[in-house]
Amino acid sequence: MKKRITRRSILIALLLFLIVAGLLLWKYLTPYTPAEKAESALVSAGGVSVEQNDNWISFEPTVILGTAVIFYPGALVEAEAYAPLAKRIAAAGHPFYIARMPLNLAVIKGDAADEIIRVHPKQSFVLGGHSLGGVMASRYASEHPDQLKGVFFLASYPDEKGSLKDTTLSVLSLIGTEDEVVDRDKYNEGRSYLPGNTVYFSILGGNHAQFGSYGPQKGDGTATITEDDQQARTARTMLDWMGNLR
Repeated sequence: MKKRITRRSILIALLLFLIVAGLLLWKYLTPYTPAEKAESALVSAGGVSVEQNDNWISFEPTVILGTAVIFYPGALVEAEAYAPLAKRIAAAGHPFYIARMPLNLAVIKGDAADEIIRVHPKQSFVLGGHSLGGVMASRYASEHPDQLKGVFFLASYPDEKGSLKDTTLSVLSLIGTEDEVVDRDKYNEGRSYLPGNTVYFSILGGNHAQFGSYGPQKGDGTATITEDDQQARTARTMLDWMGNLR
């Protein structure tokens, strides 16, 4: 009888542990969802056609004037949250493709660019991303430098696995001065993995989350400029950089 009670107690304790662990995992994996502004940007308008499939969201300009963009979202941020930035750049003549990631984690699908490039064989590409997305983009670029013209980082940096210092790729790195999510030590360390001609740009008053449109992010600094202003500066800087690609 005592053994039966002990076994039952163990099973109950195990069940409670699994429930608590499941709730904690669910809470951790709950993504940042797109704000209303982002939802509105998913509607085709202004010379940009927006289409969605299971693997990416495409923003196709009526007239293509330059290099296409592949974008990897930040950790636990839904792809749709970057629609306003994507639409700005697409409206200037650059097709923009936001990769969808399993569980909203780019680390699970670092080769997401493969299929986008394969489906659009006539286009040239730059690849980049926000936060974790940028880290994974650099890893892909370091293994496929011949498939890209450049790499960009938004509040991000490469690690050793994504070192680009020995490539001929053009690189752009943007960060907000009020960003308190990025690990500054790792960000500075990441510079050693970038080419000497990397373009660095600080957005005065910008923070981490406002590269997308998903509301405040835990641990982030308070921006002193609007989300619209930060994204306008980001788009302008990216367009200037893409206009000077070799």
